Amino acid sequence: MRHLKRTAKLGRTSEHRNAMLANLVCSLILHKRVTTTLAKAKAARSVAEKMVTLGKSGTLHDRRLAAARLHNEAATKILFNEIAPGQKERRGGYTRIVKLGNRQGDAGQKAILEFMDISAPVAAPAPAAKEEPKAEAKAGA
Repeated sequence: MRHLKRTAKLGRTSEHRNAMLANLVCSLILHKRVTTTLAKAKAARSVAEKMVTLGKSGTLHDRRLAAARLHNEAATKILFNEIAPGQKERRGGYTRIVKLGNRQGDAGQKAILEFMDISAPVAAPAPAAKEEPKAEAKAGA
C-alpha cells in the first residue's frame, strides 16, 4: 500500500529525480524565476521552500546541508546572502506557481515557479546630464 507516500515520481528514478529537482531549484535561486511543467514546479516547490528555511537560520550546519542538496556553491551563497534574509519575516510560502497555457508539442501544462516578494535587482538610473543654457547671440554686436 502507498499510504503516506506522496513523492511525485515524474517518470524518473530517485537519483535522476533528485538531481533534476536540485538543478531546477539552483536555476530558481540564480534566476529568481523558472518556467517548467506544472508537475515539476509542484515537486520543486517543496525542495525550494526547505532550502529557504535552511537559509533563514543560516548556521554552518544548515549551509552544508543546503550545499549537499543543491551541488552548487554559487546558488548556496545567493540563497544564504540574498534570498533568505529577504524572507526573514515570512513564515512559509516563499514561492508561488503561476499556471500558463499548454505546451504546443505535447500539450503539457506549463507553469512559472518564482519567489514571493523578491524584487529583481534594478539598475540605478543614470543621472541626467544637466543642460547648460545656451549662450544667446547678441544681436547688436
